[in-house]
Amino acid sequence: MLFELNEEQEFLQRTTARFLDEHTPADGLRRLRQDARGFETPYWQQGAGLGWNSLLVSEDDGGVAVSDSGLIDLTLVAYEFGRHAAPGPLLSNSVVTGALSAAGSHGPLVAELMDGSAVAAFCHSEAGPGDGLTGVDLKIEVDDDALVLSGVKRPVEAANSASHLLVTGRTAGGLTQVVVPTSTAGVSLSPMRCVDLTRRYSVVAFDRVRVPLSCAVGPIGEAAQAVERQLQQAIVILNAETTGAMQRAFEMTVEWAFDRYSFGRPLASYQALKHRFAHMATWLEASHAIADEAAVAVADGRSEAGLLVSAAKAYLGEVGPELLQEAVQLHGGIGVTFEHDLHIYLRRVTLNRTLFGTPDAHRRRIAGFVAEQEGAHAAQ
Repeated sequence: MLFELNEEQEFLQRTTARFLDEHTPADGLRRLRQDARGFETPYWQQGAGLGWNSLLVSEDDGGVAVSDSGLIDLTLVAYEFGRHAAPGPLLSNSVVTGALSAAGSHGPLVAELMDGSAVAAFCHSEAGPGDGLTGVDLKIEVDDDALVLSGVKRPVEAANSASHLLVTGRTAGGLTQVVVPTSTAGVSLSPMRCVDLTRRYSVVAFDRVRVPLSCAVGPIGEAAQAVERQLQQAIVILNAETTGAMQRAFEMTVEWAFDRYSFGRPLASYQALKHRFAHMATWLEASHAIADEAAVAVADGRSEAGLLVSAAKAYLGEVGPELLQEAVQLHGGIGVTFEHDLHIYLRRVTLNRTLFGTPDAHRRRIAGFVAEQEGAHAAQ
């Protein structure tokens, strides 16, 4: 990231990097490939002790942001997660914890999520035209003193590890969010296959699941604005993580090109390869800049935040996989082996490209923002 950091932010980022250096070596990530959860509980709880799960939580609820913007602080952690391809439901847990804190509800659950003793899943995305971004078909009915949920969510990160789900659904008056314990009758989980070594996703089905009205997060039918902010936060976290993975892959490739010799010269000395490295460096700097600008816009609540978030997601979704593929090609044959570490970052960037909207979905969203702005200007 290119932010100018204060001392506390620098300490948070350094501490996170050192912790991940120690606890997430590449060989450890390979071993987690066969782990049902994709992360170990002691690791996650130690990370919670560093404040990972508290950065979007208000001070009244025990939040520990180290600057005036917990979201910016969280991007520093997410960036290191990308650089290490680290395991753990950082995005899902952070978004849910922040949402509950902002709504002023479910205080005991917020405390458990912050200290790592519980995990929550952000149960928003659905298959179909919305591409995990805006389409919500799951129905929530009000039945006397209960809420009844019917529908399917996919993909849902860490649902198989979660004690609770934050579910977005549609009621007669608009969007509603509900906290649903995963043990509730009618909730069923089906594991999905995933290209990433440590991320776990599920299809979560709700077959007329009944929960008390007290499980609602905020007023019934009035969650649209909160959901939009949660999506923006989620994409900001994804963008920071993608940028971190791109940065690490680029550094690995430059180091390899200087160490590897061909005809008595390092690969990095060949003009044709220098041009390719220059393109990669340009993509990388632009990715840092646009991801940072979108993060600041969301943190500040600017009116153009949605537009910038989609612009950043669309850009990173295109150049991220391209940069990683260039890195693989420049490594040669070893770049396509499982034993080399490069594929770990390629997997993470490839997955992130598809979550919460593909580049095409975000370009359509940008077109919608532009049309709306032009319509507003025409009406004046």
